[in-house]
Amino acid sequence: MNTTKMDRRSFLKWGSATLAVAAVGVGVKGYSAEKPNSAETKSHSPEQSNHRWAMVIDQSKCTGCDRCVMACSAHNDVAPDMAWTRIEEAGTVGDRPVFMPIPCQQCQNAPCVDVCPVKANHIRPDGIVTIDYDRCIGCRYCQIACPYDARKFNWEVYTDDNPAVPEWGQPDIPRRPRGVVEKCSFCYERIDRGLAFGLTPGVDQMATPACVVACPTKARIFGDLNDPESPVSKALATHSSYRLREELGTETRVYYLPADEAAVPEA
Repeated sequence: MNTTKMDRRSFLKWGSATLAVAAVGVGVKGYSAEKPNSAETKSHSPEQSNHRWAMVIDQSKCTGCDRCVMACSAHNDVAPDMAWTRIEEAGTVGDRPVFMPIPCQQCQNAPCVDVCPVKANHIRPDGIVTIDYDRCIGCRYCQIACPYDARKFNWEVYTDDNPAVPEWGQPDIPRRPRGVVEKCSFCYERIDRGLAFGLTPGVDQMATPACVVACPTKARIFGDLNDPESPVSKALATHSSYRLREELGTETRVYYLPADEAAVPEA
């Protein structure tokens, strides 16, 4: 099982080293190193869409089985060492281990969007944070700025067969080129395709993120916060929840239902 201890904040220790790499990347001819205006960068506001996609993760149901990781790797054709979602150990409740799956948190006040010098990161009208790989220059500012360690840098051209395919699914999107940052996207291509065919994300599997579909215990829930009858709206209305590092004001779209509602884990 691919789990890690809850010490991911230590990734900031290498931030100072990678800043040097970032500075070189920003200096590529043809791009300005000037920090973009935040309002200009966030050109897409969630309020412009009829949908507000969100994910709820029920820690009382997560067994740390890694099926979500494998399904994500297959459907997004992710290299084995660059998983877009990870599972961390989060202590115990009684004699039962508790796990914390961590995908991209889809921040509505996204630090990665603010720091991108070429506006390769943006927020879709429905709130999903995406990357324009044609614009990305590999400076890694966004990777350093992310408080959740959700981004991976593509150091090499991935040419090997994906070990998650076909057992865990078939790729829905092409592989990313060398030299760009990549991350979880809530499988927006599945959402968009499903909506085009009249399907409901979070209800119909073909329109739902692959990790949610693959979960055998239904620990991951997906849906539209604008719809009070959606699975996520119902889950949040009937259970106490928390979000990671809420003190940062990032306004994430991933919510957690703690395994023990009397003791919400530290973000």
